[in-house]
Amino acid sequence: MPQGPQAVFDLTGYLRGRLSRLLSCMLPALVVLAVGMVAIPAQAEEALSTERQWRFRVFLNDKEIGYHDFFLAEQGESRVLRTVAEFEYKLLFVTLYDYAHENSEEWQGNCLTRIESSTDDNGEALSVLGRQQQGTFVVQANRGAANLPPCVMSFAYWNPEFLKQSQLLNSQSGEYVDVRVSTPEPTEFKVHGEMRPALSYHLAAGPLKLQLWYSMDREWLGLESETKNGRMLRYELL
Repeated sequence: MPQGPQAVFDLTGYLRGRLSRLLSCMLPALVVLAVGMVAIPAQAEEALSTERQWRFRVFLNDKEIGYHDFFLAEQGESRVLRTVAEFEYKLLFVTLYDYAHENSEEWQGNCLTRIESSTDDNGEALSVLGRQQQGTFVVQANRGAANLPPCVMSFAYWNPEFLKQSQLLNSQSGEYVDVRVSTPEPTEFKVHGEMRPALSYHLAAGPLKLQLWYSMDREWLGLESETKNGRMLRYELL
């Protein structure tokens, strides 16, 4: 890796290109400081009584660059998901890349019924608003509007049912993208310093290549994605 001022120049280009494309696919504004959550209707909050959460530290190679938190409230078939992410990459005390993302999703079973997200991707503002409406799922985003099938799923890593889909909604860009998912492979995965039996999946969506791990009872454990120059983006459970 180049050193000194030239490294700042080189990495700025890299981060705005490679990282931005990778993270925009992955999440919903994966990678700065998020100041709040997208509002959820009061009636939905009252109806949903239990909450699960997945809180991840995020690393680029061995350097910690931020966090991504998921909070899921559910009662029966009704679910409300809130996510917030902040990534920041620095070199020589200079911030080269900032990313903040907030997202709210409402689900009925495995069908998304509403989504609202806002993203600051290194200064570029993105937003998505979508809802079920008259037999379709209508999405409005920076790229324009689109009518999708009535039952769609986002990149819902927390719900392993999403691995059965051939298309997924990108909650940052509003794009409905083709995906390919491998069959599960038995393996082991380290959680809180302890190796556990796990199932590993490989997911591809255009240039995005992910590896996901789930426990034997289908609980999400972690995520990794290799960038085009060989760096590794990794999620580690708190």
